[in-house]
Formats: sequence, C-alpha cells, structure tokens
Amino acid sequence: MPAEAADGRVDPLELFHEERGRKPSARALPRVTRSALRLVWQANKSGFLSAAFFQILGAVMATALVLASKLAVDALLVAQRGTVSTGALVPVIVLIAVVTAVSAASAALQGQQQRLLGEHVACAAWNRLLDVTGRVSLEFFESPRFFEQLKRVEFNAIVRPVTVTSAVFGLLGGLLGAAGLFIALLTIEPLLVPLLLVAGVPAVLLTRRAARTEFDFAVRYTPTVRVRDYLRTVLTGREAAKEVRAFGAERAVRARHDVASMRLLQGVRGQVRRRQRYAVAVVLCSAIVLAATLGLVLYFVATRRVSISGAGAAIVAVRLLSSRLDQLVGSIGTLFESSVFLEDLERFLALSVEGDSPGTGMPAPHRHEIELSGVSYTYPGSDRPAVDRVDLRIGAGEVIALVGENGSGKTTLAKLIAALYAPTEGSIRWDGVDTRELEPADVRRSVAVIFQDFVRYQLSALENIGLGEPDEVEDEAAARASAVQAGAAGFLDTLPQGYHTILSREYADGRDLSVGQWQRVALARAFRRDAPLVVLDEPTAALDPRAEHALFADVRQLLHGRSALLISHRFSSVRSADRIYVMESGRIVESGCHNDLMASEGLYSELFQLQARAYR
Repeated sequence: MPAEAADGRVDPLELFHEERGRKPSARALPRVTRSALRLVWQANKSGFLSAAFFQILGAVMATALVLASKLAVDALLVAQRGTVSTGALVPVIVLIAVVTAVSAASAALQGQQQRLLGEHVACAAWNRLLDVTGRVSLEFFESPRFFEQLKRVEFNAIVRPVTVTSAVFGLLGGLLGAAGLFIALLTIEPLLVPLLLVAGVPAVLLTRRAARTEFDFAVRYTPTVRVRDYLRTVLTGREAAKEVRAFGAERAVRARHDVASMRLLQGVRGQVRRRQRYAVAVVLCSAIVLAATLGLVLYFVATRRVSISGAGAAIVAVRLLSSRLDQLVGSIGTLFESSVFLEDLERFLALSVEGDSPGTGMPAPHRHEIELSGVSYTYPGSDRPAVDRVDLRIGAGEVIALVGENGSGKTTLAKLIAALYAPTEGSIRWDGVDTRELEPADVRRSVAVIFQDFVRYQLSALENIGLGEPDEVEDEAAARASAVQAGAAGFLDTLPQGYHTILSREYADGRDLSVGQWQRVALARAFRRDAPLVVLDEPTAALDPRAEHALFADVRQLLHGRSALLISHRFSSVRSADRIYVMESGRIVESGCHNDLMASEGLYSELFQLQARAYR
C-alpha cells in the first residue's frame, strides 16, 4: 500500500517503490496471465476465439502431417515391391498437400488475426491507462516517480497483454501439438518420449533466468529514454525551433541527445548480449537432445526395432516436436518476462481506485461566499508549506485580487480554491459546505480557471474555446459569444476556415496565433464555462499594459455577476478589485481595497510604487 502522510494523504512519491531487481514470480504468473487474458477477451471476444481456433488447427495439422508421412512411406515401400500401382499413392500425396496447405494457411491467418487482436487490445489497454491519468490528482502528475512509472508503462507494459496472449496461444498450440506428437511417437517407439521431455527442463530454466534481466533493464533505462525522447522533441519540434536557432543551441542540445542515445545504446547492447548468451545455451540444449533422439532412431532402425516407415514418421515427429517444444519454451519465457511488466501495469491501473470519482454532476454551491480558514498546503516531499494558514473570503459577485512577488504561493492557493489540490490543514467552504464533504469534480465544475501556462490545443478554434464547457464543445454560437467577451472574435473571424481552423501550423491549412492572441483564446475558454467562480492566474501576461488594464476595467461586465479571483503581477490592473490580498512566503500579509492598502504604506504600497516608477 502507498505510504500516507501525517494528515492521511497518499504521498505520490511513495507510490512506486524501487523495482530494480524484481524477479518474475512463478506464483504470480497464473494470476497475471489470467488478468491479461481477461483484458484481451474483453477487448475483442470474436478475435480471441478466432486466434485460438487457428492455433488449435495448426496443432492438429502438425499431428496429421506425421500420420500422413507414415502413410506415404508405407505406400512408397509397397509400391516399390510392386504389389500395388503407383496410382495408389495419389490419395496419400493429396492428403499431405492438403495437410501442409491447411497448416500453412492457419499460420498465416493466425498471424493476421493476432495483428487485428493486438490493435483491439492496445486500444483497450490505452483506454484503461487514460482512465487513470484522467482521474488521479494533480499531485501525482507532479511526482517524478509517478511520471517515470507512467512512461515505463507506456514504453513496455501497454503492449504486454497482446504479447502474453500470443504466448498463451503459443503455449496452447505447443501443448496440443506436442500432445498429439507424443501420442504418435508412443505408437512408434515409447522410449523416444522421455528423452524429448527431459530436453525441455534446462531450456525452461535458462529462459526464466533470461526473463529476470528484462525488467531490470527497463527500470534502469526508462529515465535515459525519457531524456533522449525529450531532447528529440526539442530538436524537431516547432515550439522550440525559434529559441534553439536564436541561441545557436542546436549543437549543445544535440550533444546531450547523443550522450543519452549512446548510453541507451550501450545498455541495449549489454542486454542483447545477455539475452543472446541465454538463447545460444537454450538452442545448444535443444540441438544436443535432438541429435541424441535422431541417433536413437537410427539405432532402433539398425536393430530392426523400428520399421523404415516408422523411422521416417519418427524423424518427422521428432523434428516437429522439437519445434513445438521450442515454441513451448519461448512462450513460457515470454510469460515469465511479461509477468513483471504486467504487475507493473496492474499497480498503475489500480491507481484509479485512489483517484477522483466523476462526481455527482452537481456543481458546488456559491450563492453567498467561499471562505478559506487556516488553509495550509505542503507539497509532498517538502517540509516547508507553500501556503501557510491563509484566511480569505470571496463573496458572490465579488472581484478579488491576489498579488505578491514570484514564489509567494499565489498559484498554489489558486489550485487549492479550484480543488486541484486538497489542503493539508484548514478548510475551504462553499456556502458553508466544507469541500472535504464534496467531490473534487463537483467543485471543479463550479470553477473556470485559466493559468499563465495555459494549454494551446492543436485543435480548431471552436474546440479550443469549447473545451471550457466539454459537454457542449460544438456549440459555435456560445463559442463566438465567449470570443467576443475575450476580445478574440476579430482575429478568429479572419482565419481561413473561421472557428473551424486548426490552431497549429503543423497541420495542413492550420494557422498559429501570436502569444497575445492565444491568451485571448484561453480567456474565451474561461468565459465559455458557466461557472460561478472564475480564476484568472496571470491570464494577461502577454498583453500590453493598456490591453490588460482595459480587460480588467471591464471584468465585472464580462463576468456577468460571477465571482472572480484575479492574480496579476501588474498591481495597477487590479486596483479596482473589491478586495486585494497580498501574499508573501505563503501567507496573507495584507488585505483591503487599493486605497486602504496604499494608506497603510505596507508591502502592497511599496511594490505598487516600484512598478509605477518603472512605467514612468
């Protein structure tokens, strides 16, 4: 179970303990395999049954080929003695051709069916992973260990259910084929069977030892893969291209990419060599046993213990059985190797239990006031509170400003009010109801929040605005009205496809916007949400002072009676707020209207005058 902090919160930093050195467990194997098969079955029942049918058909055809080979040798010997015509061989030849064709066709159909099944399972696995990432709290995403776990699952575990399914089908086909071939060999010479059975023991042991190394490798090199992939994004992405070229940073970034790439390559080289040594050992064991078995067949022929036709069939059976045993060993190895990755995936998917519920669908009430009493918040892994014993009130329809220097805790406090974090101490009450008694999703429905680092979705302008009200994304009339409010309608109307234009040059017919235009689109997204509280965290940082002042001057009209929490680094823009709270080192050190704060000659007055002098 994850560790809990003193306040009872799950600490995301403790969710994923060190996995290096974890070994495939034979006891966990059946449970993990059942889980994988359940996922595959749920993803595509008909595809699962089709793949199983082709696998069974291939196993049956292998046994039929042995029996047909014996019939062919018997017919050839009879024809050679002249007791029957060669025409009698035709049915046997046709039988061998049919069996061979069906065997080859089943293998080809099986491969394509598993490809289709793999797509179904990948979609199902991704859906479950996205369910988790969509529900876990923001604290998880801000935990390095959680993010490494997420990336390791993406890189490795997400494809393992398909791999395990293929391995189980291989195991099923191998067992059925081996059983049929064992029966065929028992009718020819029973002593050949135990020798072939013994051959599988060292191969299974070696394969299991090889599987133990794979998860260690994945854990050890996931951070390296993340660094390499990030640097590739910097070197190939459009967002970073301007700055990389402006600073001539390409060579330096490329050098760091090459170091990470070389480190990963060396790791892969070492892992491949380890796996190759095990693979060669497995092949040598199989080859030695195969040679001994074929030698024993020749000895039995020489001593007339086995007939020529029986020997021919035995040789075919031994060769096919050796192939089936290799299939069995490979499937068992895959199951062992995949079991640890699947346990990793299971642990990650179990986080959905720890995450937020979808809520009741009813927004938190805000007809009177939102009140913060003694609210504190400490980030997991830190011993210093980012927000420290804050008291704050937002009345219905009020415009409240939050100001302070960088690092004073303004954005953290905004996240607490928006229910993105839960306070470690104190209470947040909406019309007297403690948010601990409400679903976080319901509180968030009552808040429209835009942060300074808002998302620039590579979607249409309509969708960029419409995501403010996700259930009504396609409502173009409402999106246009929000764009007018935010001052974005003028430039959006001039786009080639209007509001249906993709806002990215990475797509055909797409268009990009300036930083200031993007901020107006983000504001339109906030206005699009019909929420009683709007939180604007530095929403106009890229606007010029005149445009920002005009926006904030009209904020009451734009909000249509909704409450607002404005966070701005320009003090002059928030002077018309009903109440201004000044933060320093996580605490509220001053509060009041602009005139009162200026008269008190405290921190607000000092910072206001510093900024005013800078603009003179």
